[in-house]
Amino acid sequence: MAQHTPPDDGHDAASSGDDDRRGGVLEVFLVFLRLGLTSFGGPVAHLGYFREAFVERRRWLTERAYGDLVALCQFLPGPASSQVGMALGMRRAGTGGLLAAWVAFTLPSAVLMGAFAYGISEAGDLADAGWVLGLKAAAVAVVAHAVLGMGRTLTPDLPRLLVAAAVLTAVLLVPHPSAQVLVLALAGLVGLLVLRPDPPDAEELDSLGGGISRRTGAVLLGTFALLLALLPLAAAFLDDPSLRLADVFYRAGSLVFGGGHVVLPLLEAETVQTGMLGQDEFLAGYGAAQALPGPLFTLATFLGAAAEGGGLLGAVVATVAIFLPAGLLTAGALPFWERLRTSLRARRALDGLNAGVVGILTAALITPVFTAGVLETGWIAAGIAAAGFLALQFGKVPAWAVVLAAAGIGWAVL
Repeated sequence: MAQHTPPDDGHDAASSGDDDRRGGVLEVFLVFLRLGLTSFGGPVAHLGYFREAFVERRRWLTERAYGDLVALCQFLPGPASSQVGMALGMRRAGTGGLLAAWVAFTLPSAVLMGAFAYGISEAGDLADAGWVLGLKAAAVAVVAHAVLGMGRTLTPDLPRLLVAAAVLTAVLLVPHPSAQVLVLALAGLVGLLVLRPDPPDAEELDSLGGGISRRTGAVLLGTFALLLALLPLAAAFLDDPSLRLADVFYRAGSLVFGGGHVVLPLLEAETVQTGMLGQDEFLAGYGAAQALPGPLFTLATFLGAAAEGGGLLGAVVATVAIFLPAGLLTAGALPFWERLRTSLRARRALDGLNAGVVGILTAALITPVFTAGVLETGWIAAGIAAAGFLALQFGKVPAWAVVLAAAGIGWAVL
């Protein structure tokens, strides 16, 4: 693939040299729908599923480009795995691809969470169900496979390996999302000042662009900031339940770094403590979200439906509002990120960032993925995780097949 360098006039639309990486909206939708149905294990596991599907199996982008994309989304507030998915969809099929990737990846868990809010699901507490334990073990295999593969490319020498190890240690010692952002920034600074790797060739660098100009990106970023400022005012002056929901969930998607479980305290404060719904309902929704594939942010679907006066409209408003910041930020930042990452000086910082991403993913592999998937479950789960890793690493078995097999084994023996 030819390297795509945006022109200086700000109109950096995709060039004809990128035609080999373009695809259709339906293609993006179907691929992400499968992932939305099978991607258990939380945001870190999702990044592993995405890597297996798009770097290894379909070769939509290179390992280094994927690492650059993950690094960007680690810095943006919101659900990192959903943002990576949106960017991959946009890269493949433009703005329609971004929407298709988000809808398809989010839809399965959103529908199930909405059904749970209406009392359709009577499954009860699934935390100790055998198939759920099998899925947790499968997440260990998927994340370990992703960390190993990304580590080979993104930490190929001792300096970058040391950066990854330092980030790993810091994140384990201070397991807070703000600490992750800080150490990742420090990793980029170390890369800028210390690392002197050989510049990647055009094929390795690859393009992340989705046909959006920097001018359009600036408009999208401005829209994000404008909504963040105006929605609280609109909710305060207009007595409308839908506006109130939009304000609560848009702020939750805008102000939380790290995604996943990190959003829970803010959502609890904005819903339970304000009387929007009860503590028991909130915990029931959180428990159900733990057992479902796809993004944990679809807890918003449940909360919007279960809130007083919410219903179907509340579920839709809450779901769109919590993911909208991720879409605006991802699409808005990518044109600038694409231009920045072609600079040799920026590439040194990005090499440090990418090494830091490997360290963060390794820390997540240790806790909570390995802790919840193996240590808290037992030797049978360890065997399932080991078999899944071997199938991914040496048998080239697709991740979705490993997930389904692990769920079946867990249901039968755990």
